[in-house]
Amino acid sequence: MTKPIRILLQTTLLSTDEDDWTIPHFSLLKEYLTSLTDEEGGVLCEVTSRDRVPDDEGNDTILSHLSRDYFDQLWLFALDVGEGLSEKDQAGITHFYQEGGGILTTRDHQDMGISMVGCCLGSYHYFQSQNKHPDPSHHQADDIYTKSISWPNYHSGKNGDYQIIKPLEPIHPLLKNPNSPTGIIRYFPAHPHEGGVGVPVGAKNARIIAMGNSKVSGREFPLVVADEGEEFGRVVAQSTFHHFVNYNWDITKGSPSFVEEVPGDGMVKEPSAMDDIKAYVKNLLLWLQPQ
Repeated sequence: MTKPIRILLQTTLLSTDEDDWTIPHFSLLKEYLTSLTDEEGGVLCEVTSRDRVPDDEGNDTILSHLSRDYFDQLWLFALDVGEGLSEKDQAGITHFYQEGGGILTTRDHQDMGISMVGCCLGSYHYFQSQNKHPDPSHHQADDIYTKSISWPNYHSGKNGDYQIIKPLEPIHPLLKNPNSPTGIIRYFPAHPHEGGVGVPVGAKNARIIAMGNSKVSGREFPLVVADEGEEFGRVVAQSTFHHFVNYNWDITKGSPSFVEEVPGDGMVKEPSAMDDIKAYVKNLLLWLQPQ
């Protein structure tokens, strides 16, 4: 029996931020991952899920010393708006990446997750104040309904609904689903204001593998960037953490009080949408595993 894949599910929020997207909001993701088995029926992965826990110097007790000795993959939900990662945390993540660790990095609109700019992951994301989208036409709000949230923000649909994605050729292994009629993943959970991702300058082994479409402007926007990581670890940059959070899989699980948009129920009414996101999660697990 092979050793289980060791995953760290990590937010950049403090556990004391009770009315926020802290790690309990990702319990369905953890439950699904821990339910997976290998071909011999053994446990496929071991999952550690946590929020940020700073020491006396403000460094996270795990991220600042992140190592392949303890984890194979980091699934980082960068949900802060500054100070979510200390310099030592950033250095720890970069070290883990250089050791060959697989990383999923995701955030959301505007400057959420801005603390990633100081490490190897920030270049995969477009923010409002730093590493802006190279096309100035993207420097405007796409979601025009939630006035408190500014660009980048792409409206792929209501929380609780699904969006139809556009896989790009050649179809990436992350987007395969043998249970789908087409053999390809068609649906992701929707969100009213997804963030921006792109291929970093000079990244020879990275490409956009799937596009979304705004229900407001009709503009296409990247959903996923996959970096093959031939020199270091593999990286997947996702446009929003809402593709993985409880509320967007099952709105009855609830959300923080500041979420003001009216939700939908498409994920409940369309079972194949849930099957697609679970297939994608399993693909992530297997593809990100260090070679």
